[in-house]
Amino acid sequence: MSTKQIATLAGGCFWCLEAVFDELAGVNSVESGYTGGHVVNPTYRQVCSEITGHAEAVQVTFDPSIITYKDILSVFFTIHDPTQLNRQGNDVGSSYRSAVFYHDDEQKAIVAEVIQELSTLKLWSDPIVTQVVPFDRFYMAEDYHQEYFANNSSQPYCQVVVAPKVAKFRKKFFDRLKK
Repeated sequence: MSTKQIATLAGGCFWCLEAVFDELAGVNSVESGYTGGHVVNPTYRQVCSEITGHAEAVQVTFDPSIITYKDILSVFFTIHDPTQLNRQGNDVGSSYRSAVFYHDDEQKAIVAEVIQELSTLKLWSDPIVTQVVPFDRFYMAEDYHQEYFANNSSQPYCQVVVAPKVAKFRKKFFDRLKK
């Protein structure tokens, strides 16, 4: 088995996703960027303008001998609202959509299984609308977006939006945190 796998996930602002996955045991790296659009090497300004079709996303590189893809998805579906397709909180637009970009048929099957399990549990009053689409290309976001929460935790958006998601994650997945 490979010692490295990649999950590509979009669930609102990539700063939130990156901040959480950075703390998860078995995760080697998390990169913020853009995927799912039609413009080559888009900028943040272009993506936010909704003209490129991209979503803010993270690419999570992980060791499957420590954490499984299904575990990654469990965290993902906990830290954002998968019933909101083009919105997460005050962040509105298709660039903030809920989506899983699968890298192979195995990931596609696991995503379908997880969504079915969660739908059966009826954790939300609305149905899960997370897009499940094949991965194509990932473009790294500008340098200032990388490790944004770690470098800007006192910034108001980080205090109001990112910090509560990180706190929720730490509480629920305390036993899965990096030591």
